[in-house]
Amino acid sequence: MPGENLTRDEARERAALLSVDGYEVSLDLRSAVGEHDGGGPRTFRSVTTVRFRCAEPGASSFADLIAPSVTAVSLNGRDLDPGQVFDGSRILLEDLAADNELVVDAQCAYSRTGEGMHRFVDPEDGEVYLYTQYEPADARRVFAGFEQPDLKAPYRFEVRAPEDWTVWSNGAGELTDGVWRFAETKPISTYITCVVAGPYHYVTDSYERVLEDGSRLEIPLGAMCRKGLAPHFDADDVFLVTKQGLDFFHDHFDYPYPFGKYDQAFVPEYNLGAMENPGMVTFREEFIFRGKVTRASYEGRANVILHEMAHMWFGDLVTMEWWDDLWLKESFADFMGAFSLVGATRFTDGWITFANRRKAWAYRADQLPSTHPITADIRDLQDAKLNFDGITYAKGASVLKQLVAYVGQDAFLEGARRYFKRHAYGNTRLGDLLSVLEETSGRDMAAWSRAWLQTAGVNSLTPQVLLDAEGRVDELAVVQEAAESHPELRPHRVAVGLYRRTDDGTLERYAQAETDVDGARTVVAELTGADAPELVLVNDDDLTYCKTRFDETSLAALRRGLGDITDPLARALCWSALWNMTRDALLPAREFIGLVLEFAGRESDIGVLQMLHAWAESAAVHYTAPERKEQAGRLLAEGAALQIHACEAGSEHQLAWARFFARVAGLPADFELLTSLMDGTVTAPGLEVDQELRWAFLEPLAAHGVADEKRLDEELARDDTASGRRHHVRCLAARPSAAVKAQCWAQVVESDALSNALVEATISGFAQSSQRELLAPYTEKYFAAIERVWTERSIQIGMDVVRGLFPAFQDSQATLDATDAWLAAHEDAAPALRRLVLEARDDLARALRGQRCDAAAG
Repeated sequence: MPGENLTRDEARERAALLSVDGYEVSLDLRSAVGEHDGGGPRTFRSVTTVRFRCAEPGASSFADLIAPSVTAVSLNGRDLDPGQVFDGSRILLEDLAADNELVVDAQCAYSRTGEGMHRFVDPEDGEVYLYTQYEPADARRVFAGFEQPDLKAPYRFEVRAPEDWTVWSNGAGELTDGVWRFAETKPISTYITCVVAGPYHYVTDSYERVLEDGSRLEIPLGAMCRKGLAPHFDADDVFLVTKQGLDFFHDHFDYPYPFGKYDQAFVPEYNLGAMENPGMVTFREEFIFRGKVTRASYEGRANVILHEMAHMWFGDLVTMEWWDDLWLKESFADFMGAFSLVGATRFTDGWITFANRRKAWAYRADQLPSTHPITADIRDLQDAKLNFDGITYAKGASVLKQLVAYVGQDAFLEGARRYFKRHAYGNTRLGDLLSVLEETSGRDMAAWSRAWLQTAGVNSLTPQVLLDAEGRVDELAVVQEAAESHPELRPHRVAVGLYRRTDDGTLERYAQAETDVDGARTVVAELTGADAPELVLVNDDDLTYCKTRFDETSLAALRRGLGDITDPLARALCWSALWNMTRDALLPAREFIGLVLEFAGRESDIGVLQMLHAWAESAAVHYTAPERKEQAGRLLAEGAALQIHACEAGSEHQLAWARFFARVAGLPADFELLTSLMDGTVTAPGLEVDQELRWAFLEPLAAHGVADEKRLDEELARDDTASGRRHHVRCLAARPSAAVKAQCWAQVVESDALSNALVEATISGFAQSSQRELLAPYTEKYFAAIERVWTERSIQIGMDVVRGLFPAFQDSQATLDATDAWLAAHEDAAPALRRLVLEARDDLARALRGQRCDAAAG
């Protein structure tokens, strides 16, 4: 990535100098099909015309472009020598006039890493599919421009494509004389422009609404996927959620959707969940389900649809000035995704998922050494790429949920409405949002911002209960603590709930008080005199962002009857708190696993159950003492096998337990059951072993040497699709062979021949917790390779390799020492690379602490 970085200071200097009036981009994508001579990358012609103004005539600046070659460059009618002005990532622009026109004719490369113009060949039918993905700064791989969010401009795209293709972009398109021409966009940033092209399966619908002024808003809707996925594409449900979201946001935002049409493309080999390109949203095609999935999967897809839709206002209409304020769009979209999910769709329990899944991501990120304030210090593009993290998304959204409790929902939404109207098609900083919220709420937003947005770390809240002689609450206090590394104590708006067992044996809330926790200890006077509780939940209703702790009485109640809590949100919050205690080495992993085995079978919320499965597996693999790992896995497998038969036949809970059983299977009897379920010699009533479930069963069979290459090839013959090939690659990589691991390592680390999706699949199969000895030699190889990989490969592939191949299963002090040695010897390595290694080191150190806690439990 040499020369491809852009610093914040460079961006500010260029923004002060230049204003962009418009782009015309012409792409010739006919080269995507047909034979390629193999002499260098496959390329396409990109001709860009940019009109812009310069505040200081005579000054110099630069345009961004990453391309194998540039054919011609002209500035204000003057031809420039590409060999002199283009260095591979920038085009030098000297002696600028007040008004300028830059024309760049380049050969840009198709991507196989999901960055820029990604090209995918469907192995099922040989069809070629293209799509673009840019955030934060890969539009420069497709056309020349000024690649920073605050140099907005309108765009006109025209595209030449193979005759049987359809092409889409941000604006509505028309095919005339063999050229697709698209309507000019509103002023938008480079990173949210988009082109999708190919023989996609395309479904249409429309949305209509009468606005308050009596006018009619009509939005053409479209949804697309590869032809091979068309039989599985439930576009009706996608459109249902889309229309519900459009209703919700128009009801609350008082700003009509500003970008014309609304297309949604489900595309192959996508690195992200989705991307909010206005009028042309892209999603990973895994949101089209080839087999049976649980309600949680449909809820997750709906949440992402709504998250991206919220971006049309938060991020596209109003955009952050620089990546420091990335949270201005991502935190809001994450919050609005859950807010609208609950308010507009069938997924009315969305806040439970938010509390259990999204916040778990935030809690982990906020305890890493790389944690940062929600308003981060983003020095350059590499920093920006790594800040699409649990802080920016989930913690930010959690803090906004707290803000709504603090200022009130009406004041919050009125602030959003004023924000849109005041800054439409512009760029903003933190202060712009705070000023409108101060106007609408009357609250001092500066103090709130300092505590919540401008400091890092997560607080823990613990109840202290004193009873009087009659057994009633004499005093109930909430104690707030912070880590030494981030000692900030914050104001929390919380609901404190008191629970006790009823006559029918359930644990139910009988008292609750909302209060403001501020400082190290806060007395909740409203609960004085209440009957003695068995369980105190200090963040009842999940109003604030904190780690919930328990007093001993409450912890004992949970050990006896966690599954007896009737309220699903309260139950989810207790599970989340217990998992945080396990990660913090305050609860032995064996005890957490024991609670899962005892109570998870009674969990009604499928999303919570699937999260419990993930946590229990992590507890067994990472936090259990080494001498107990085998036993932990065996107990989980036994428990999962029992639940497959105990669950209602054909239920989503049965499916979740079957998938979990495959992940923890480790004994010959487990493999025999998986094999028998696949070939039908054993059945679990109601369990349909469809193609996706077959691949899930095959991975552990491959990892333990039960399914060999011939068996995996036979399965591929059953499912010779793009999805099947990814599964096949992962299962091949999972096999317990030194030769297999060496081949995988060479394919990922020493070669760039694999696409991003196959790199991901290979890494996933390579790293198996049951193969610790087999993987041991790769610790030294990892540290010898990562700096070279980071330098030579794209940042996305670099991230995948550095994260995915870290020797996490070599969980010993020796690996920790090797990591520290690399960090000490590479103080000058790229900060983003060091951050990834530091995060992996922290996870390993946390695992070792958890193992010591588990071992000490006897």
